[in-house]
Amino acid sequence: MAILVGAGTRLLVQGLTGRDGGLHGSQMQAYGTKVVAGVTPGKAGLEVNGVPVYDTVRDAVEATGANTSIIFVPAPGAADAVMEAAAAGVELVVCITEGVPVHDMVRAVRFLREHPETRLIGPNCPGLITPGAAKVGIMPGNAFSPGRVGIISRSGTLTYEAGDLLSRHGLGQSTCVGIGGDPVIGSSFVDILRLFQADPETDVMVLIGEIGGRDEEDAADYLASVPAAERKPVVTFISGRSAPPGKRMGHAGAIISGGLGGPEAKVAAFRDRGFVVADAIPELPGLVREALTSRVGAP
Repeated sequence: MAILVGAGTRLLVQGLTGRDGGLHGSQMQAYGTKVVAGVTPGKAGLEVNGVPVYDTVRDAVEATGANTSIIFVPAPGAADAVMEAAAAGVELVVCITEGVPVHDMVRAVRFLREHPETRLIGPNCPGLITPGAAKVGIMPGNAFSPGRVGIISRSGTLTYEAGDLLSRHGLGQSTCVGIGGDPVIGSSFVDILRLFQADPETDVMVLIGEIGGRDEEDAADYLASVPAAERKPVVTFISGRSAPPGKRMGHAGAIISGGLGGPEAKVAAFRDRGFVVADAIPELPGLVREALTSRVGAP
């Protein structure tokens, strides 16, 4: 596998008996992901597409050996679902739910500090995929293909678009991770960049940012701190450059306020440190191919 998910992933779906959980649970199964359990309180004993349902995450983990969870729980209960998974020892938790109250996520992130063995992706994210091995999320699996380009994005749609575009140009991906666009999320750009840096199956990283916050600037600082001889090439695209100040653009975290979070500062953070920044998504294949050529020879 590349990072986080692969052939060894054993997935449980929190909310499997709901509309979205059932739909995407079946799609993940069809992709080849090992979906071993569902969790819905009060519905133990049911089966959804042959997958047994349990009342609690702990029961599901003990019965099936699940090591990864994906959450399709409504927003008011999503943070509690994250904490339940962490308390049960699940190694990777992916929260798809949008609209989780910020104060709930602050509480959940604080709880996760006491459970460092659990990594959270999201909330308000599309999940992640290691093409050809496992899909834990809502992305269209046919947009991605196996290869050696790692993608990290705050935007779900741009994750799919970048994966599809690179695939159509013969540039497959190791793993693609949508980290989520909310103000409080479990894993940052820096967290995932560190994993890609250490991954022998990733040669080039593509980072897709957007307006709001300073996660992109932190990523640029981190990359600049890695010795040039050790640092893998990175190609960046920052969306939302035409967004008017003060206007939220889709994601809860994508808002420019008080001069912070603007696209110009994010682009400058990478270019001033010598990193490649695409001006438009269609430029990515050419820039990624150049980066691959400089690192390992023509792909």
